[in-house]
Amino acid sequence: MTRTFTGRHMTMILVAFFGVVIAVNVMMARFAISTFGGEVVENSYVASQHYDRWLAEARAQVNAGWRADTTGAANRLSVSLTRRGVPAPDVRLTATARHPLGRLPDRVLTLHWDAASARYVADQMLPSGRWLIEIIGLRGTQRLRFEDEVRI
Repeated sequence: MTRTFTGRHMTMILVAFFGVVIAVNVMMARFAISTFGGEVVENSYVASQHYDRWLAEARAQVNAGWRADTTGAANRLSVSLTRRGVPAPDVRLTATARHPLGRLPDRVLTLHWDAASARYVADQMLPSGRWLIEIIGLRGTQRLRFEDEVRI
């Protein structure tokens, strides 16, 4: 016994197909909106005007031999700051920890020199997870800037 394929069957197949497509699109759009705020810089035009200067500063910093290595242990950020391989304890460091997806608020961390480990250690703790770290260092009139990613 064979059944005939009717217009009703075709209608149900089309409704089911497009229902699945629409449901997946709605779900993906909702995930996209809830996980990324969409703002990388506040004003992209103004940022573009400083781009060449930022590149020159970064080249000068690399040529001067500055290096920062970040690690996260016991929910604290620590930074090894060296110039040509020699620790630099005379730099005032602050760090801004940003959650990559913007789910947690940014945290500004103050770092102090720990002579025992020859590293800068944050006073504040960070929740476990992945963090994008922007480190700003001041040494006299010299300004240093580093970015890194750390898992705590």
